[in-house]
Amino acid sequence: MNKITRLRVLPLLVLMAAGLSAQSVKPTIKVLKDGFPSGHSTPEGVAADLARAFISRNAKLFRSTCIKPFGGGENRKAYESFLKQTAAQIVEAAKKPTPPAGGPKAIRTVFASRALSKNGPASYGYATFGFLDVRFVDVVAVLRNGKTYANRTLVILDSDKKWYVHPLPSSSPLLSAGLNEEPVSVKSFKDVYKIKR
Repeated sequence: MNKITRLRVLPLLVLMAAGLSAQSVKPTIKVLKDGFPSGHSTPEGVAADLARAFISRNAKLFRSTCIKPFGGGENRKAYESFLKQTAAQIVEAAKKPTPPAGGPKAIRTVFASRALSKNGPASYGYATFGFLDVRFVDVVAVLRNGKTYANRTLVILDSDKKWYVHPLPSSSPLLSAGLNEEPVSVKSFKDVYKIKR
């Protein structure tokens, strides 16, 4: 390779290396004192907040974390009823001096969000409701009786560019097709984000 060729190749290699390193940069995610994300900016944050709503018996957090009712017909009615009943149950649980023995005590693991294997749910969500993305997050909680419970959480990026939980995926079968057939998650959210405290 002569000197002129080397001079042309060197900038190209530098640009390629810069492009590869930019692709491997992890986005930053802020975590709370419990070490897990929160908020509507990430799918993992809202999934963790859903667990926190039950841990802290906080009906307001539950409602704000969930996607607002959408669509129509019996599916919407079922979802609206579920939201109302669950919020009421959380309010009643909060009135008791001690949490239920089988209730969640703490978050153990939040896995990285994943796209559903089937293309249908995300396409259906966008075409029908204007949702920008449909994914899921597996969250493992420690129960007060010492056991663990894994919750597969359907999460939706709404048109306001905020993530929300859909806590009753069975009320939207086209949006959640194949959700429970997905393999167990293995990658923690910490593997895909740079953690900020």
